[in-house]
Amino acid sequence: MDVRTISAGEITGTVKKLFMDMNYFIGEDILCALKKAEENESSETGRSVLSQLIENNRIAADEEVPICQDTGMAVLFVEYGDHVVIEGGSFEQAVQEGVRQAYIDGYLRKSVVDDPVFDRVNTKDNTPAIIYTTIVPGDRIRILAGCKGFGSENMSAIKMLTPSAGVEGVKQFILDAVRYAGPNPCPPIVVGVGIGGTFEKAAMLAKKATLRPINTKNPDPRYAELEDEMLAEINKMGFGPAGLGGDNTALGVNIEYFPTHIAGMPVAVNICCHAARHKEAEI
Repeated sequence: MDVRTISAGEITGTVKKLFMDMNYFIGEDILCALKKAEENESSETGRSVLSQLIENNRIAADEEVPICQDTGMAVLFVEYGDHVVIEGGSFEQAVQEGVRQAYIDGYLRKSVVDDPVFDRVNTKDNTPAIIYTTIVPGDRIRILAGCKGFGSENMSAIKMLTPSAGVEGVKQFILDAVRYAGPNPCPPIVVGVGIGGTFEKAAMLAKKATLRPINTKNPDPRYAELEDEMLAEINKMGFGPAGLGGDNTALGVNIEYFPTHIAGMPVAVNICCHAARHKEAEI
């Protein structure tokens, strides 16, 4: 396979469009789930909330304004082809420039501070983005991007279970994390779960899981069944839309897994609000 050259400018433009579009236009998977939830919601208040969310998303798309005032922190999962060469700059610089342009030119709220503890000075362009890169065969770059608000991000949890906890321990931890979060992450929520790997790998898997379309299932039927079971149990909690009560606390539960050590079973839960902004592109 020949080496393929991609300009840094093309990467910047692609990333800019991804983040502007995902902030203005709700994903079709989420919109369909919201409409379905409105149809089957038994609570009048819950139906009213869902109707308002759907209308909010319509206005955002029509006027090209953000779905939510918290336009999140930029996260990208990149599959980088091993036959790709970047011309006119580095890949990292090109991505960060795309995020910077999206948040400045798109009038998206800048929420990133340069130091987490002491100075906490706003970087004024929502960079740096967080980039996870995997080298894969081929001459393409695939980008899965999301922007995560911290009302839901702050509800994340991780636990280093031992193998003896079994699947019941996994279930209990997922339900405990969602129950503890309660109405704080702006339900109806999307629940991303990462199982396996190491401490940090489980958390990364959980984040990536929130970006998977909720109208898809884990290809392993055992995990797909677990996704369905957890969604049903979470919706029995009754927090409902906006935490005001109802049948639809969650729109979906997505689980991703990875091989792990014989002595461990890390489990991470990353909760996403009803906006669940995600978008993909291939260059």
